[in-house]
Amino acid sequence: MLKVGLTGGIGAGKSEVSRLLVECGAVLIDADRIAREVVEPGTPGLAAVVDAFGGDVLAPDGTLDRPKLGSIVFADPEKLALLNSIVHPLVGARSRELESAASEDSVIIHDVPLLAENSLAPLYDLVIVVDASPETQLDRLVRLRGMTEEDARARMAAQATRVKRREIADVLIDNDVPLEELQRRVKDVWADLVRRAQAQAESSRQSQE
Repeated sequence: MLKVGLTGGIGAGKSEVSRLLVECGAVLIDADRIAREVVEPGTPGLAAVVDAFGGDVLAPDGTLDRPKLGSIVFADPEKLALLNSIVHPLVGARSRELESAASEDSVIIHDVPLLAENSLAPLYDLVIVVDASPETQLDRLVRLRGMTEEDARARMAAQATRVKRREIADVLIDNDVPLEELQRRVKDVWADLVRRAQAQAESSRQSQE
């Protein structure tokens, strides 16, 4: 089993790369999606969040009011740390469950937006960074996501620097390219990942004999 960390700056195209890798045969573990699952209504995670931050963080339908919670924690580092101490262990446990269900020669792609920010690279066999120029990121955020330029620049500035992300990359996918070229590059990366996973599985089998 090959554990791959996938990250990239906002607007760089990480989600598109993860989609293409899944089409190739990868098993995707999406940290953002799991983080939402572990605080759905009726979960211990949501109960813990409400216990820590009060019932005001719930929407009328009983779901977590993410904008309200975000306005509380992102203005207070201690409260953000408290939220992370609740959610991160639950995300980790669920990720391990999904990993354990995969076959030994699988390529597991962990889609982790804050991989560089949280210094998580050592958790993976290798790290793929999807890279694009700031100009490309800004254009995609404004043109495709409908952000204002000011909001887009602020979101970009809040993340790890491009240099920091590139420093942790074992594989760098340049996404300042048309979709057709990105597809070709991802297929090349996938072929390399499959070779690595097969070699790792074979080594594991030999060590057990």
